[in-house]
Amino acid sequence: MAQRIGQHTIRLTHPPRVIAHAGLAGKKEKDGPLGAVFDRTFDDVTFGVPSWEEAEQTLLRTALELAAKKAHLPLGSLDLILAGDLQNQCTASSFALSGCGVPFCGLYGACSTMALSLSVASLLIDAGACGFAGAATGSHFCTAERQFRKPLEYGGQRTPTAQWTVTGAGAAILAATGHKSDPRITHVHFGTITDLGVTDAANMGAAMAPAAAKTIGDFLRDTGTAPQDYDLILTGDLGFVGSELLLELLRRDGFDLAGVHNDCGCLIFDREKQDVHAGGSGCGCSASVLCSHILDEMRRGNYKKVLFVATGALLSATSALQGKTIPGIAHAVLITQGTEETT
Repeated sequence: MAQRIGQHTIRLTHPPRVIAHAGLAGKKEKDGPLGAVFDRTFDDVTFGVPSWEEAEQTLLRTALELAAKKAHLPLGSLDLILAGDLQNQCTASSFALSGCGVPFCGLYGACSTMALSLSVASLLIDAGACGFAGAATGSHFCTAERQFRKPLEYGGQRTPTAQWTVTGAGAAILAATGHKSDPRITHVHFGTITDLGVTDAANMGAAMAPAAAKTIGDFLRDTGTAPQDYDLILTGDLGFVGSELLLELLRRDGFDLAGVHNDCGCLIFDREKQDVHAGGSGCGCSASVLCSHILDEMRRGNYKKVLFVATGALLSATSALQGKTIPGIAHAVLITQGTEETT
């Protein structure tokens, strides 16, 4: 049975294994530094379907199907799929998975959804409630712009703190047992809503950085570990602005992440060549980077312990127009490679 350690962190008694994973991306992401590592990329942002919303559904479904195929499992054989997205009422996920015949748990954590889905799936497998589970999420630049900002045709100027919503998706298949080379999820940590009063919807990094700092600080205290005990502490999509704020907030809290921190929103684009301002964002940002580049590197043995902390801004188009502050959330999973005991 899973055991709570400290105030917030849960250690899994029977850590599930990530037996397969797939990361997909669009054209802009294909042209970035990680373009060659994605399992599949698309040059057409509509993916051959009538709307951007349907394109996002296609992206998410394809990621799950590809991950299941790599696990040598029919998608319909999974015990449960946990997924969410940024569209109203998580319609990208529900439409994507309609008709697949698998029980579905819809989740909303904004851009933290990949870590949230992995956390819930891991707990269910650890408890013996299911043997195989899919965890996934995705986003699409055009659907996010239409829902949260302005029509693309408007051509509004982006501020320097703005981030570029990733067109991408990631999916992981978790199992109670697997090969010894499969990464394990040994700890999960559900974040605490943190709101320091940021109201600028074009500065998501500033809104989410305090939540990431709280989750990382709480996790390190709960486990009695230091940043240097990890090969990588990977945040979700703080981008360049949010990452700088995160490092400063943690330094004030007594933790120095120098040399061990990176951010998916910084990794996925070339800031100088691709005009993405403060970096990448969106559910598909951390999901596609984790489920391609990071997990691939773990399988190669280049990373042994990765603390994956996906961050989310819990706003809506309505709350932003009403001038409300932007609450942040950050969920974390500790992913390890190998069979050694963990804290």
